[in-house]
Amino acid sequence: MSDPRQLSRRRFLEVSAFVGGGLVVGCRIGKETGPAAPLAGAANADAAAATSAASAAGRAGSDALFVPNAWIEIDQDGAITLTCPRNEMGQDVHTALAMILAEELEVDPREVAVVQAPVDPDAYTNSLLGAQITGGSTSVRDAWEPLRRGGATARTLLIAAAAARWDVPAAECGAENGHVLHPAHGRLRYADLAEAAASLPAPEASAIALKPASEFRVIGKPLPRLDGADKARGRTRYGIDVALPGMLYAALVQCPVLGGSVARFDAEAAKKRAGVRAVVDLGEGVAVVADRWFAAKAALADLAIEWNEGPNAAVDSDTIRAALEQAAAIPGALIQHVGDPNAALARGMAVSARYSTQLLAHMTLEPQNCVARVGAEGVEVWASTQFPQGAQAIAAEAAGVAPERVRVHSQPIGGGFGRRLDVDFVGQAVKIAAALPETPVKLVWSREEDVTHDFYRPPSLHLLRGSVANGRIDAFEHKLISPSVTARLFPGFVQNGLDPFMSEGTADFSYGIPNLDLRAVIQAVGVRVGYWRSVSHAQNAFAIECFVDELAHSARQDPVAFRLAMLGALPRQAAVLERAAKAAGYAAKPGAGRAFGVASMQCYGSHVALIAVLSGESDALKIEGLHFAVDCGIAIHPDQVEAQIVGAAVTGLMGALRAKVTLAKGRVEQSNFDDFPIPRMYEIPPISVARIESDAAPGGIGEVGTPLVAPAIANAVFALTSRRLRSLPLEEGGVRFV
Repeated sequence: MSDPRQLSRRRFLEVSAFVGGGLVVGCRIGKETGPAAPLAGAANADAAAATSAASAAGRAGSDALFVPNAWIEIDQDGAITLTCPRNEMGQDVHTALAMILAEELEVDPREVAVVQAPVDPDAYTNSLLGAQITGGSTSVRDAWEPLRRGGATARTLLIAAAAARWDVPAAECGAENGHVLHPAHGRLRYADLAEAAASLPAPEASAIALKPASEFRVIGKPLPRLDGADKARGRTRYGIDVALPGMLYAALVQCPVLGGSVARFDAEAAKKRAGVRAVVDLGEGVAVVADRWFAAKAALADLAIEWNEGPNAAVDSDTIRAALEQAAAIPGALIQHVGDPNAALARGMAVSARYSTQLLAHMTLEPQNCVARVGAEGVEVWASTQFPQGAQAIAAEAAGVAPERVRVHSQPIGGGFGRRLDVDFVGQAVKIAAALPETPVKLVWSREEDVTHDFYRPPSLHLLRGSVANGRIDAFEHKLISPSVTARLFPGFVQNGLDPFMSEGTADFSYGIPNLDLRAVIQAVGVRVGYWRSVSHAQNAFAIECFVDELAHSARQDPVAFRLAMLGALPRQAAVLERAAKAAGYAAKPGAGRAFGVASMQCYGSHVALIAVLSGESDALKIEGLHFAVDCGIAIHPDQVEAQIVGAAVTGLMGALRAKVTLAKGRVEQSNFDDFPIPRMYEIPPISVARIESDAAPGGIGEVGTPLVAPAIANAVFALTSRRLRSLPLEEGGVRFV
């Protein structure tokens, strides 16, 4: 997910003392009007307004009169705490944000304790997405300026407190490693200055000096992940690891037809099983609660459920494809238009093509799960979620209480990839727990339920036309046809038939083409769809980059040079393409049995290019290497930049090679890793990442490595075999990867 539009915003710096004499500095991004309102309101109209008081009240030991977005505490023992507004799901947001803070505060980032923010959309709203959400490769981009200013504000106040104590001008003082320094007076610990600093008025914005990049001592430097040791030793507690005294366990079975419901069932036999405590009708399915999860799972077989399959029983893979094809005649919502494409196509030799992408499941390592407790004092939820605000709202609805009576304990996420933006499993857990008041209940989906009841990556159809004049693209048309995730999840963002998240990869189209027409058609297909890592960048990049390659070959042009000729207005994009080609040892005409595939795009505020190297023949293709080059602006944590590109590339391989979701009679036909294959370790080719240094503001990185994998490999297949593959997964085009 990328920025759908610019938000108007105000920034405030607020300072106060908390009980015990410490210093609290908050960095708030104030919301005015814009897309935040429909996004926040989509889950629950009252959630955005009702949680600030509960969140503030939950801050033990604090009498601050504000609710911060990202805030810093320095107590009298010198402990520094950062409240992180985004959830950890492998992207290492805790380390990155701690490094940003440490840079301006002049402390060692390893001395910063990171705690997860509570639900408070007024305070912790992601300014780029309009709600308290982790996604869209936005965590660093959203925090970059406010958190730097927060750290610089704290440093300024601590220096002012020390200067007052020494009776010297503040300009004579400096800060280093958790101390304020003065040439004549020595040094004072932040701990000894926190109380005095908290009593000072907030400095004017003009007095806050941010460090230039040339003086960075933390940002951009090597640092082990702050949570790395705990994760390596198995000490990190994910949602599925939560254990509470007296906790019971729930397993569920849902209607095998997506969108179906329970007609009737007989619970008597299940209730007679040892350890079974309750059977709960959830509407879309039935849950059994027992002393142990496997006992609950086994009891599901005794329920003799009859289902109302509903209208989706007629949905299958053929009807999905037909629905997309039937929408081809719809003009679509305009994303971007330049010049006169029709006239240009009429005067040149037009090339046309149809590309398509498949439904995909998320396949998170940690299946959906949630612990809930419903009692007289309210509702508590322990969940691995990318959308704690939505989790609170659906829990409140399920329990019939006000949102402020729901407390969400966000846990580290064992694989999000967009699946945990949906919070259906949280509502289910609360409904189950409500049947056993005051008792914590852990709901865990089986892998089969997880695969067959996902919110799938939308299938897509792409209609493209183009022509070449004087060795360059003269006209380019692209129409994307796909279901809209946003229309279901955040309908306020869809305006005049245009879902801004569907247009990713086209709204920020990289190439300078004189005649351009880019459109999108929202077409439902009877399957619930969700955001999937890199969202529509992956679908659009596959179609666009493969078709650009077709046009290059039709013009008898080298694919790299052909692209570079259209990137004059984007020198950063041209630079990554040149760097990737160099890293791969690119040659327009490599030796026999070897070929290169090219793909390039800007996304999430970053620039990326990929050269794939293939060898072999159609029935035994080997990916010799994937060579990335990326310019993500200032790289906060360079090691993690590389790690995210490599991880995202593996996600891209999953979608490119052989994985797919198919339906028959409304039922998903895949159910586990055996029939939804993900790349095994031995199938992962060497992946190199060349990073171009930049002083631009940080771009997103967590999803940047996914979109280009499929088109780069498909283009390499064509270069090697002369077979143009226009549909994913690629192995359905008659090739095999080994």
